[in-house]
Amino acid sequence: MLDERKQRILRAIVDDYISTAEPIGSRTIAKKYGLGISPATIRNEMADLETLGYIKHLHTSSGRIPSSKGYRFYVDDLLTLEQLSEDEKNLINHWYATKARSVEGIFRETSRIISQLTKNISLVLAPQLSQTAFRYLRFLPLDSSHVIAIIMTDAGFINNKVIAVPSGVTFKDFENIANVFNSYLKGRSLRDISMASIRKIRGETVNTTVFNAIINIIDEAMAQDKKNRLYLGGAGQLMEQPEFHNIDNVKRILSMLEQETLLCNILQEQRNKGLAVTIGQENKYNDMKDCSIISVTYHLDGKPVATLAVLGPTRMDYGKIISLLEFMNTNLADIFHRLHL
Repeated sequence: MLDERKQRILRAIVDDYISTAEPIGSRTIAKKYGLGISPATIRNEMADLETLGYIKHLHTSSGRIPSSKGYRFYVDDLLTLEQLSEDEKNLINHWYATKARSVEGIFRETSRIISQLTKNISLVLAPQLSQTAFRYLRFLPLDSSHVIAIIMTDAGFINNKVIAVPSGVTFKDFENIANVFNSYLKGRSLRDISMASIRKIRGETVNTTVFNAIINIIDEAMAQDKKNRLYLGGAGQLMEQPEFHNIDNVKRILSMLEQETLLCNILQEQRNKGLAVTIGQENKYNDMKDCSIISVTYHLDGKPVATLAVLGPTRMDYGKIISLLEFMNTNLADIFHRLHL
């Protein structure tokens, strides 16, 4: 552990570098942060911090910047979360209220909001439909000759289709069919629904035409959803960060962002960690050694539904980003609750 004075100096170095992107020296720390100690003492403490691996030189500058180890200590022991303002919260709620009309829209809007408010890359990973569980089948009357069949999963994914009402079939018959499907399939993973289950349902339904229409809806949804859904935003904004003015850094990041499977794997590894912060050299992928990734996983009914993440330079505003992701995570619960109702 670092003593209190070294912690205060390390906090000043990290805070200053996050806000300015410039190395900082002992005289600047003494002037800006009022630590009550001389530049000479600060310089000695900085030499110790560098020896211990918490800070480092940047090129030939006399100033210092945090290392991955320094950022880790800062996040774990020194960080003060920067709460979102009421204006920011109201803006987020307004975005959702006016633009999120479907589960797909919620995830897409979440990605856009995160990238705009952090000025970094946002990643939202939603699961395959086949990995989710059947929640309910519901019918809504459309007109005298048509109904809308809606299938909802536990992750909020919806598939719907208009079905013509066969001769002699009433809306009550549709409700009875829905009850049969729900009693047999609720809570079952879609990929685990067997033909044996389907045959049992067929034996209790009153109309083969309606039964076949429902099976077609499930088949169509599965055919459309063969992989995890990844929503990405903010690549252009990231390029405005000083760290990515170097063309080689830009090429490396853009190349990584084109590898959707790699990004999905990274987020899946984060899924069971709660709030996870991986910093610089802690990343096992070479293209991410100068980056950090902060992620949180949204759960619905105890099951992971979506992982929200921010990918950016190690010089990111950890306090604000963590607060934003936690707020978005809580907000999603309200959004999905309203959608399920």
